[in-house]
Amino acid sequence: MTSSRLAPGAGIVTVPGGRPAVRTAEGEFLHLDTGTADLAALTRHLVAGEAASDAEVARVAAAFEREGHAVRPGPEEGGALTGRTVLVLGDARLTGPLARYAAAEGARTRHATPEHVGRLADGEGADASTVVVWCLDEPAPPALWDAADRLPAHGTAWLRCHREGAHLWPESTRHALCTVLRSRGRTLGVLTFLRVGSRTPFERADLAHAESVAAHIAPLLDLANRR
Repeated sequence: MTSSRLAPGAGIVTVPGGRPAVRTAEGEFLHLDTGTADLAALTRHLVAGEAASDAEVARVAAAFEREGHAVRPGPEEGGALTGRTVLVLGDARLTGPLARYAAAEGARTRHATPEHVGRLADGEGADASTVVVWCLDEPAPPALWDAADRLPAHGTAWLRCHREGAHLWPESTRHALCTVLRSRGRTLGVLTFLRVGSRTPFERADLAHAESVAAHIAPLLDLANRR
């Protein structure tokens, strides 16, 4: 029997205060209470496809499926990254687990260097089956991403992963809602709404409002960047 996996766009993350949360495919953060299930075992089960270690892990994974945050692929589908080469670079603390998870999804994983990314950005060996993921455990210095930003022009997808955003959240943050800022088919950034103290979690209506605000802000940011 195939193991359930996190649905595309969903993730298990740690929010300020060290609390676990589910990031939904829509960008909403939900409080995660695993009960007596071991969180590390649950994460390995839903991310790396490891067999459920006990009945409690299986119970929580089934709840993920019921809510649409996990799926159970058919045996003929293979991993989501089958046929892809994932190049990872940056801080080993982040790239190590990432490489393991990508391999579990069928990817060929390799560690790269900024110089390698620069050559790909110049068109040397770039192709549509390659994905670059650059991870930092600190704020990014100016112009670090410039070469990587040229990769899509050569058909190579890339993603940056860094922790600096979380450092800006107040310690009293209890709930967060994120939505993408897009204009002319390009992603400009992420708009984040926070609730602190004893305020209630975000609801679907809040997500619709956040997306409406983002739809108004994104064209203005795009216009400002072009001036």
